[in-house]
Amino acid sequence: MFKKITNGCVRVVNRWLPDAFLFAVILTLIVFVAAMAATGMGPLDVVNAWGSTSGFWSLLSFSMQMALVVVFGSACASARPVKKVLSSIAGACHSNMQAIVITTLVSTICCWLNWGFGLIVGALLAKEVAKRVPTVDYPLLIASAYSGFVIWHAGLSGSIPLQVSTGYAFTEGGTVWQADMTATVFHPMNLIMVGVILVFMPFVNYAMHPDKDHTITVNPALLVEEEEKTYEVKTPADKLEHSKILWVLTIVLGFAYIINYFVGVVSRGENVANALNLNIVNMIFLFLGLLLHGDLRRYVDAIGEAASGAAGILLQFPFYAGIMGIMTASNEAGVSLASVISEFFVSISDTVTFPMLSFLAAGIVNFFVPSGGGQWAVQGPIMMPAGAAMGIENGRTAMAIAWGDQWTNMIQPFWALPALAVAKLSARDIMGYLVIVLIFTGVVACLGFLGWAIFF
Repeated sequence: MFKKITNGCVRVVNRWLPDAFLFAVILTLIVFVAAMAATGMGPLDVVNAWGSTSGFWSLLSFSMQMALVVVFGSACASARPVKKVLSSIAGACHSNMQAIVITTLVSTICCWLNWGFGLIVGALLAKEVAKRVPTVDYPLLIASAYSGFVIWHAGLSGSIPLQVSTGYAFTEGGTVWQADMTATVFHPMNLIMVGVILVFMPFVNYAMHPDKDHTITVNPALLVEEEEKTYEVKTPADKLEHSKILWVLTIVLGFAYIINYFVGVVSRGENVANALNLNIVNMIFLFLGLLLHGDLRRYVDAIGEAASGAAGILLQFPFYAGIMGIMTASNEAGVSLASVISEFFVSISDTVTFPMLSFLAAGIVNFFVPSGGGQWAVQGPIMMPAGAAMGIENGRTAMAIAWGDQWTNMIQPFWALPALAVAKLSARDIMGYLVIVLIFTGVVACLGFLGWAIFF
């Protein structure tokens, strides 16, 4: 029965889910119409919200960061030492079950530690596992690698719990909302929910593995990179490009900053894991890749080969930024489409159901605003005061928003693009499996937030 449901989801997605870019375009049109209906704004007002610097172009910095996640991560993975490490982990996989379970487990742990690191490592590991276990269903393997991302916002790099840990005000001079990490990430109920997903999701993923007749495998030969390029050093320019002195000086410069950055974090008494923001993760990958390649020219070529994988991100992220602009655009009364969705869930809540319904509301909003920071800016000003008025602690309300933000990432191609770029697959290849992951983790979260209200 379970495999029939899974196969049905896969067939529906393969038949009806368009390319990820077309999905973004269709989603834009849906949100455009919904915003006019919910706020009463005219078409030109919505167009302006979509195409403005606070809309279509608001994620330029973030788009570049995500493109670099793919490029630096892929270039780093192409270095010989990294291939050996990934190969040794993949060497523990000798069956389809081990392939799915180990890939899911490693990806989930890495995403909990740091989402940017886990997002790319999971996909790279999956490719290595596919070489060792050629009978495994390749789309399911990549879906399993991405599924670990479903707990990122409940982990050490979650943007919402990190912001409220030191106190956060949505407007200058406004109410400061504060909840330390023991009330959010390290709260017993949050850890229980994460633990349940960590233990059971690998086996849920394996239970979806199709039978032999329906398995989609990949030829391991297609996953084998070309032999390392050899270089001839003849001219002065060649000597500069392969200069060990310049290579060492560049490495020293980069790692001097990285080490000093973390020394400063420790000296200030801050959590090292919390300091792993996207910029420092990218910097680590950049200079680690340069170190592992052992040569400036070789690393330049590795970056060039990896750059094509970022094409989907560069094209699609502006459209999602435009969707966020429409969702958060307000009429003269301050009403936005996002606020209408959130306030509906507030209106039907009580002290027990409020966090669970906030989680569901956040899941819906995240489908249109697939950004942790954007989610917090949209829902925080509505949910935090409402929760406080009901006597619900700040940490629980904040984590309800965080869990909703990460939950519907499973069926939102936005965050899957880096993993898909590494795997050379399309969104429709993995989304059918991720529907099941969405249902499983949604049940865990709903029961978890009800339990949080009843037992804590």
